[in-house]
Amino acid sequence: QVQLVESGGGLVQAGGSLTLSCAASGGIFSSYAMGWFRQAPGKERESIAAINWSGGMTFYDDSVKGRFTISRDNAKNTVRLEKDSLQPGDRSSYYCAAGSLPVRNRTKYKYWGPGTQVTVPS
Repeated sequence: QVQLVESGGGLVQAGGSLTLSCAASGGIFSSYAMGWFRQAPGKERESIAAINWSGGMTFYDDSVKGRFTISRDNAKNTVRLEKDSLQPGDRSSYYCAAGSLPVRNRTKYKYWGPGTQVTVPS
């Protein structure tokens, strides 16, 4: 059983930057691919970035490519999402998840954190 907890959310002005962290415990972190998802009010949860177990492969949704960077530190059991050039459309609850493969399909992720809120005023 893996427990995940996100942190780092908050309010940031448009054009600003924010880094989210996800701390894992209770399992072998380095054996899992990790993904970041977001869900805006009234919308489905969507994949935005994923990273394989070693950090050697990363994937991004087109909406965040070039602005967001996913990384992991297996020694510290953490995965981060650095977000630059934030826009009002990035306002969402952000979730990290652990699974066997770094894919977009959220049903392939077994463990989820409770989420952290990011607000970008328009």
